[in-house]
Amino acid sequence: MKANAVPLLAIFEKKMRLEVPLFQRQYVWSQEQQWEPLWEDIGRKFAEYLEGRKDAPVHFLGAMVLDQKQTPTTHVERRQIIDGQQRLTTLQLFLAAFRDFCREHGCEDLARECEAFTLNRGMGTEGDDRFKVWPTRLDRAQFADVLGAGSRAALEKKHPLQYRKYARKPEPRPRMVEAYFFFRQQLHDFFVGDAGGKPLAHETHMAHRLEECFTALKNALQVVAIDLEQDDDAQVIFETLNARGEPLLPADLLRNFIFLRAARRGEPQEVLYEAHWRRFDADFWRVQVKQGRLLRPRSDLFMQHFLSSRQGVDIPVKHLFVEYKYWIDRHRPFATVEDELVTLSRQGEDFRRLIEPKRGDALYSLATFLEAFDVRTCYPLLLALLDVGLPEADWLGVTRALQSYLLRRAICGLTTKNYNRIFLALTRSLRRDALGAQQVISQLKASNVESAEWPTDEDFREAWMTKHAYQVLNNPKLVWLLSRLNETYLGGKMEVLSVSSALTIEHMMPQAWVEHWPLADGSPGLSASEVWATTPGDVRASATRNRNAVIQTIGNLTILTQALNSSASNAAWPVKKPELLKHSLLPINQQLLANEMWDEGAIADRGAQLFARALQLWPRG
Repeated sequence: MKANAVPLLAIFEKKMRLEVPLFQRQYVWSQEQQWEPLWEDIGRKFAEYLEGRKDAPVHFLGAMVLDQKQTPTTHVERRQIIDGQQRLTTLQLFLAAFRDFCREHGCEDLARECEAFTLNRGMGTEGDDRFKVWPTRLDRAQFADVLGAGSRAALEKKHPLQYRKYARKPEPRPRMVEAYFFFRQQLHDFFVGDAGGKPLAHETHMAHRLEECFTALKNALQVVAIDLEQDDDAQVIFETLNARGEPLLPADLLRNFIFLRAARRGEPQEVLYEAHWRRFDADFWRVQVKQGRLLRPRSDLFMQHFLSSRQGVDIPVKHLFVEYKYWIDRHRPFATVEDELVTLSRQGEDFRRLIEPKRGDALYSLATFLEAFDVRTCYPLLLALLDVGLPEADWLGVTRALQSYLLRRAICGLTTKNYNRIFLALTRSLRRDALGAQQVISQLKASNVESAEWPTDEDFREAWMTKHAYQVLNNPKLVWLLSRLNETYLGGKMEVLSVSSALTIEHMMPQAWVEHWPLADGSPGLSASEVWATTPGDVRASATRNRNAVIQTIGNLTILTQALNSSASNAAWPVKKPELLKHSLLPINQQLLANEMWDEGAIADRGAQLFARALQLWPRG
């Protein structure tokens, strides 16, 4: 490996194409995080040269790691960019903006000189070989648009601002196009001036200022160019030099690791990328989702759960790349890189079924339940079941078992802290014994310690009838629970009601009940302060405490397609019941027509009726 500090433009001076390997990530630099700091560095050097301070220390923009690549004799020499592709690409976008700015201000000779650092000329530079830098596949079209447009106006014509109906801000253009326009605006403000006043050295002719600043680009800005030799390990160097710029996701490191091994084994990188990996570079996999208290991109979570599923052990996401590399190097689970990519691609689609469930899919009920109950520790088990090809018909048994186990534990207020261990143990058993739905049920029933027990019907009923619902379940969980119970009221001849709006929870006897809901003996209830002031044994205080507990149980809760206003919500039952029915056509609420009154007895009766349905939905085994 040879490392040399070289002027920035020296990287682009030779007739050569610097290629971004197709397995590296797309262009991700952004204005706030990278473009603005880069422009500040460049602008500072421009100012120093215009002020005559050419002896100021040079500024290093970072390191570029380049690897040799075999090139046919008649072709332009090529190098692979192992590290620094985001920076090199951005510098090309900046040079395109500088070139076009020079051209627009009558400095055609300088524009041509600048263009020589973006485009190759001479024999063998036809087609794509004319570009000094060539991005990864998904970025090539926008890169060619920016480098080839030749002017700001031409690029604006190709990528005009577009607005959605009633939108105040335009839709974002491709990221490289946005980078070009950002740098073009900075150049305008620097050389022409903005609303704040005249530009630096405004008394000097524009052409001279542009010449001085182009000299600064050539001399005052440097990079460390690292050229790899035949025995250098590109992967090791790539891993140690990625801390600068936009942080790499574990998926980015894994992609590099996988495709470098493919190249070493002589497996076709581009074919493998197109067939199996390209889908992982889609925006879908970079979406941040909540895991515990942290946000992680979906790609990280998939690889974490995939590796846990394969090994049956907990994989901390921050150690994901190291663990994956160790697994591949030590255990050699795949005969070829293609086998590895086929498996990742297939399981990636399996994972997507879990986190983006579609109606009609056998996994839909289970996946939406896990999302509502914020339980993702069983994903390794589910990936394993999908991997071994569990028949679609068997998913009903798995769904009922996992929903029953997790829902019963949630309503009983039992801990969730050991779920990771429980489901990884099930995953290991699956990998070892090829277990199916019945074995999942048997293993979940086998434990009788509190941290892992599957609550009995008796314990489940006690919690259902007496627990404060919001102390054990949050709003999304209650909405899911009541929605599922609502479906049990749909008869075979009843039309399924499609609900597009969000459902809301309603206490049928309101939490603010004292004013309009007298106690069973007709006396008014007591406020919280009045209850505290009573003496022991006070009948009204006891009845008030009992009612305050009962109204928080599941029997007193329902779901509405449209929330009631506060006056209707707190009104007496004869007023509230018709409002409830008017605001919801859900079958679970149509049962209330028969209730002429709503009190503690009615709440207990409805709680028992709902529990009977719950037992049918979520049996123990």
